[in-house]
Amino acid sequence: MQGREAGELELAQRKAEVLTEALPWINKMRGKTVVVKYGGSAMEDPKLMVQVIGDIELLKLMGMRVVLVHGGGKAISTMLSRLNMPVQFKNGLRVTDDDTMEAVQEVLIGKVNQQLVWALNEYGHNAVGISGADGKTLKAVTVSPELGRVGHIREVSPELIETILDDDYIPVIASVACGPDGFFNVNADEAASAVAEALHADKLIYLTDVDGLFADVNDKESLIRSLTKEETKNILASGELAGGMVPKVRSIVDAMDRGVSEVVILNGKSPHSLLLEIFTDAGVGTLFIQE
Repeated sequence: MQGREAGELELAQRKAEVLTEALPWINKMRGKTVVVKYGGSAMEDPKLMVQVIGDIELLKLMGMRVVLVHGGGKAISTMLSRLNMPVQFKNGLRVTDDDTMEAVQEVLIGKVNQQLVWALNEYGHNAVGISGADGKTLKAVTVSPELGRVGHIREVSPELIETILDDDYIPVIASVACGPDGFFNVNADEAASAVAEALHADKLIYLTDVDGLFADVNDKESLIRSLTKEETKNILASGELAGGMVPKVRSIVDAMDRGVSEVVILNGKSPHSLLLEIFTDAGVGTLFIQE
């Protein structure tokens, strides 16, 4: 009995230490706007999704203005394969013809967005799901003819997002944009970057399948803990990045060029990585700062 009580006391002391470390960060971040880009396995795995949703709820309870931007690449590819439609990528972007665009809308707006809204609502805090086309929030133009209906965001109208935040809801935004001739599939990293800039967000967080940016992708010990904007631009210009990391890092540079002070890449599969980044001294993942 004494051993168990001693163990319980030790556990309680550790929890108290965690809370003590978190307190100044809670005070610092109260009232701040945090944009979270959510994707990858952390969104596909139901258990991981519950954990991430719980962490987002806690950020909200701590007084932060949280905006969730999501993609759904794996779900889209699964749907296309089920429909016997081609799955093609160029420079990390999905080739999107008219039929593929319909599938993208069905998956992102009709399925993924509603799943996230339901999960947030069930966890206790009301969320509102929209796409970038609602209220003309995200306006896009064609990236290139060979990519089809892949859009580059040219303008963000944040009024609808700000209304949702002011009404104490969590906006959940699907990465579909509008244009003069219809809808566009936009990269979710770019969408999150553009939204963060328009909202003058204090922090932009990318939840992904990797721990961050590595100096050597084959060496798991080479995680880069922090980079300045200039260092990030040099890495992007070097041509060393590949696949989906190219548009991700490009969107990070864009966000910092537009005034976002801090951007982080986190592994959404790691337990409570979101909380560890915001509420601990060490943080996790790769932090991108102005200078």
